[in-house]
Amino acid sequence: MELTFLGKKVNTDGEPINVGNTLPDFKVLNSNNETETNKDVLGKITVISSVPDITSDVCSLETKKFNRKADDFSNVNFLTISKNTVDEQKDWCSAKGVKNIELLSDKDLSFGKATHTYVPDIDALARMIFVLDKDGKVVYRQVVPEIGTLPDFNEVLKSIEKLSNNVDD
Repeated sequence: MELTFLGKKVNTDGEPINVGNTLPDFKVLNSNNETETNKDVLGKITVISSVPDITSDVCSLETKKFNRKADDFSNVNFLTISKNTVDEQKDWCSAKGVKNIELLSDKDLSFGKATHTYVPDIDALARMIFVLDKDGKVVYRQVVPEIGTLPDFNEVLKSIEKLSNNVDD
């Protein structure tokens, strides 16, 4: 899929998963350096925010905003996945006071390649948001065409609210 990064055309390594797809198999590392897989996000509504670099201003702002919104949705998992190392992510969380969402390291690109969010031209993940139902089916996808800009938070939140209202806790 063609996107832009700072105005330059770049491409993902394939067509990213879309609404109706099931989250494919992947492995990432959590803050304890333990492996988590796609199976670990099942059972609860999940928002996955794929970002290029958690330490960049735009990625930092996006993740902090989702961290604040997580308080409003106790029945939803909020995950941010980037290529940053576990230590980089832990340092960032400590510096920014982020505690409501889970950051996952895709340093081996398992998630990026499985979901086709990897952008080889910049060796990073594209900025995309996926909302999954409790069975891991994609019910909402937002592709941010210019990777260096923020997603449309209102659309993501509307999707979460709609799905939350249709789920029995």
